[in-house]
Amino acid sequence: MDDSPKWFLMKQADQAVLGPVSLSQLRKWAGDACVSPLDKVSCDKINWMKAPMLPELGMDYLLEVEPGLYYGPTTIGAIREFLTNGEISLENPIINCHTAEEKPLREYPQLFQSQESPDSPIIRISARENLQARIRELEENLLQERLLRKTAEELRSRAETRVMELEELLGIED
Repeated sequence: MDDSPKWFLMKQADQAVLGPVSLSQLRKWAGDACVSPLDKVSCDKINWMKAPMLPELGMDYLLEVEPGLYYGPTTIGAIREFLTNGEISLENPIINCHTAEEKPLREYPQLFQSQESPDSPIIRISARENLQARIRELEENLLQERLLRKTAEELRSRAETRVMELEELLGIED
């Protein structure tokens, strides 16, 4: 595998572009919870994709932070950070995005393996900030969908009114 520095990471929070770095360095950043599900990666700084779409990063888990509130896809390292910060408990469910298997955190032994302290040159954005950014994105999407639905309902109502007017003009009864 070619591990030459050719990957770039664009942070969602401030659009800062980091790199070039090797795939193994990018994988380490993801494992150290330094890559958000909203961050993007690229080999050429032209074509970007969301970080979880790059299978080599291992962003394979969806964490249910609260009932109905999910974070991810992310890595075991990011989930470990949530747990270390006391933001979740061992009872929070994790969904493996490959198998669709859902289990509580306590059933993931990878969470309890020791890890080396990260030697990352990037500023770590905490899991909480990543979660807040994801919540803001979802809230914006929901607002847009509500506005579209309201517009569609108004158009439907106007169309129904127009149909009734035309039926009345033509003398058509139900």
